[in-house]
Formats: sequence, C-alpha cells, structure tokens
Amino acid sequence: MKILFYAAKNYDEKSFGNMIDQFPEIEIDYIEHELEPRTAALAKGYDAICAFVSADVGTKTLEILHENGVKTVLMRCAGYNNVDVEKAKELGIIVKRVPGYSPEAVAELAMALALAVNRRLYKAYNKVRENDYTLKGLRGVNFYGKTAGIVGTGKIGAAMCRICRGFGMKVIAYDVYQNPDLKDFVEYVSLDELLAQSDLISLHCPLLDDTYHMINIDSIKKMKDGVILVNTSRGALVDTTQLIEGIRLNKFLGVGLDVYEEETGNVYEDRSDEIMEHSVTSRLLSFPNVMITSHQGFYTLEALENIAQTTLQNMMDAAAGTKTPNDCA
Repeated sequence: MKILFYAAKNYDEKSFGNMIDQFPEIEIDYIEHELEPRTAALAKGYDAICAFVSADVGTKTLEILHENGVKTVLMRCAGYNNVDVEKAKELGIIVKRVPGYSPEAVAELAMALALAVNRRLYKAYNKVRENDYTLKGLRGVNFYGKTAGIVGTGKIGAAMCRICRGFGMKVIAYDVYQNPDLKDFVEYVSLDELLAQSDLISLHCPLLDDTYHMINIDSIKKMKDGVILVNTSRGALVDTTQLIEGIRLNKFLGVGLDVYEEETGNVYEDRSDEIMEHSVTSRLLSFPNVMITSHQGFYTLEALENIAQTTLQNMMDAAAGTKTPNDCA
C-alpha cells in the first residue's frame, strides 16, 4: 500500500519513520507540496494520500484524486471541515482522521495562551532582554477563584476543564451533548450564560454551520469586561474583523489564538520577508493584549507519535474495509 504524504515537514518524516516498521505493508513517499487541485495529480499510482488541516480537500481535488486512482484520504488531524465529505462519499473515497491524538497537548497550549496573555509573558520576556525591569503593562489577574467557560466538552474540552479545575477555577461549559465524565465538577449552562459569567472563555468545538463565527460582536458584547478569550480549535469560530472591534472596545484583558481565519497561507511557512498589506492577522498582532501562535497545539512528542500510529492504522483499516470511529466518509 502506497501513501503520498503532502506538506511533509521534517518532524512528520521522523515521527512516521519511527512508526513505519510496525506496518511493513505500507510505503510512504513524502513531498513538500500542499494538497490542492494543482498538486492532486501527483498522487497518480498511490493508494492513498495523507493531508493536514491546511490542505484543500474540496470537490475539485477529490475529483482529480479519484481520476488518478486514489481510494483513501488520510487526515493526520482531528478536524476535517476542509474535506468535502459528501463528494468523497459520492466518489467512493474513504476519508479517515485522527480524532484523539492528544487532547492534553491542545488543552495545555490553550492554558499556556491564557496564562501568557494574562501575565503578558511575551512582553515581560522582551522587556527584560532589553534590560527594562519595570512592571508597566504587565499586571494580570488571579485565575484562582475565577470562572472558566469551556465551549465544547469533547476530549480536548474535557482536558481543558480538568486543567481549569486544577487552577482552582469554577468550571462552566456549553455543549449540545453533555459529557458525563465531567458531571462532578462542571456545570452546563446556555451559551449566553457562559458568555456573561466567564472570566476565561476557551473554544474547543468543531467548525459547523451552527458554530461558524459564533464569536462575533453580538456575542462579545455579552461577555464580561476584562474577559480572556482563547481559541485553539478552528479559526472561523471567530469573526476576526468583529473580534478586532471588540478589542478596540476594551472588552478583553487578553486574546490568545493558535488558530485564526487567515492561517491557511501562513501555517508552517516563513513569511518574515513579506509585506502583508491587507492582513487582518497583522492588525490583530498590533494590539498589546493579543498573542497568536502558528497552529502548534498538536506539536508535542506524544501527539506526533499518536498521529503517526493512528494514521497508519487507519490505512490498514481502510484497506481491509474496516469501519471505525475515525471514519469521516
């Protein structure tokens, strides 16, 4: 079984290379090109392709993959909103993902972002490097005794709930489906109640029609003044232009984003020599209470190992026609 691995980085080759001996039936070729319609034909002669969150796995891409004999799309990530699942089903292409590679990896980054924007760690680091030991602009708040509002309580959201509990916070949550494992210490409330009561709001839900731009100027105005907002889930959960409006209204103590709407062209690329004239992301970065990271929630040793293990097992299951909870189509 041959897999063409798109947008391969050195850490991908290392983590999958360390695991491949356990799957002698599988052969992988790695390329740096991202998966999109103009690169899909490179997969001719392969049984499957492996793609990430930044790939374009839309209708045109899937049609080209199908024309070139590809039977399986392996997403080495949890999200698959960039995949036209219905088109894949129509073409008979199996789509599998990695839903639970390391919930703690993402949740721990979410808390790291919350702490960093609260205590202005990025600013403090740069000040001290310049021999400025004043405390101007560094004041934060205690998390102990505050209320954490977790939107989405699947595996990652549940991990975030436990972290917040460990900080001595009251934990409230909103989800269409309540997680019974959290009933001992999490109170489920409506989204409006969560927005109004929370000192820290952390997003951990999938991107669906109902969640698209769920954070907008109307929802922002329902939040407490001085709230901290963290998004490590999907960029389009937040209307970036309206988030900027909320920041200018001094609504937020801090905003931490590992994902954002403009990330597709930026993720894992070095654009330091470019002038981004119309970038909304650049406008976000102009604010002293905003911190953006480059979609690195998954980037821990343990998570990379789990991604490789699950993705390769997904290939075996697809070849055997075995249905699993990892199936998208």
